[in-house]
Amino acid sequence: MDHVDGLVVGAGVIGLAIARQMALAGQEVVVLESADRHGTGTSSRNSGVIHAGLYYPSGSLKAQWCVEGRQLLYEYAHSHQVVHANLGKLIVGQSQDEEALRAIEQKARANGVEDLRWLNRQQVAELEPALAVTQALHSPSTGIVDVHSLMNALEGDLTDAGGMVAVLSRLVAAEQGPSGLWTVRAEVGEPRQASEMSLSANWLVNAAGLDADAVAWRIQGPAQRLIPQTYFAKGNYASLSGRAPFSRLIYPVPVPGGLGTHLTLDTGGGAQFGPDVEWLGAVDPRRDPGSSHASIDYRVDESRLDRFAQDVQRWWPGLDRSRLQPGYSGVRPKIAPLEAPAADFLVLGPRDHGQEGLVELFGIESPGLTACLAIARAVEHHLRG
Repeated sequence: MDHVDGLVVGAGVIGLAIARQMALAGQEVVVLESADRHGTGTSSRNSGVIHAGLYYPSGSLKAQWCVEGRQLLYEYAHSHQVVHANLGKLIVGQSQDEEALRAIEQKARANGVEDLRWLNRQQVAELEPALAVTQALHSPSTGIVDVHSLMNALEGDLTDAGGMVAVLSRLVAAEQGPSGLWTVRAEVGEPRQASEMSLSANWLVNAAGLDADAVAWRIQGPAQRLIPQTYFAKGNYASLSGRAPFSRLIYPVPVPGGLGTHLTLDTGGGAQFGPDVEWLGAVDPRRDPGSSHASIDYRVDESRLDRFAQDVQRWWPGLDRSRLQPGYSGVRPKIAPLEAPAADFLVLGPRDHGQEGLVELFGIESPGLTACLAIARAVEHHLRG
């Protein structure tokens, strides 16, 4: 049986960042990815926003790692020629939204975000004339990144450091022996033609995103008692034909389950609205790892476009409904039910579950992309004790 220093399950942006972090620290790392390439799940199905850290409760992991990760991500994107742009964003509102905007401002300052600026109607119009709002918060440190460019750079660093991504590789079982070594069995290849392989490793990281809970049930030991129930929330996007009359990202005040129907710009100049929140509900934790992506219908129902138009016309009344068309969608792994407050990231290490050399990540949704490099540092800390 072959031996490596460590195994990471999941080659999304989080798994790649963790594997890179450990490989650069001198570890021999293999990433098991159930799909035929990296980042086909949540990582490639989001708006690519680099968040500033405005919305998350003070002291939460989301707040801490978003603020830390944003700076790390900008530095990394610049040094590795990752396509990105520091566009800034406006969080907009009408007069009745002032209290909600003030709450965002206070939360942002508590999180260490000091560059927010309050804008009145005239100042908003000077920046974005197409908007029809009474006030806004300007966040100059918000930006966008090309997620595929980022993942390619992370994997490049990993392979340059001697690591590798093993695609079409699905974890079947993992068990820790008396010596502390992990034995991991995986299926390799297309499902109907797969063969089984075994590896031993000093440490194991579950960064499987949508399937993190399913992978966790295949890892034997007391950590299983801490596996949270996972819920899927689909976010649909509408694409705007032609160019948008905005040079910044435009967000309304948040709504339950998400940040409201906002406008994002991609690095190619296109504009999208979304995501909305389509609650898919609780998922079976005993499903096969790697099965979630194929089971999800990612199509965007055209009937949702009328609601998109209504939401957006509150702050951009000049939007022509005929310019909207179904875009793409993504699914967030949530670890709190719809009626409950949003949950923080859940990262469980040996001090939590008692199994040395095991770190598991659950509920890694937004701002996971922004926080990926900070999360990778935190996982390394967990592994090193």
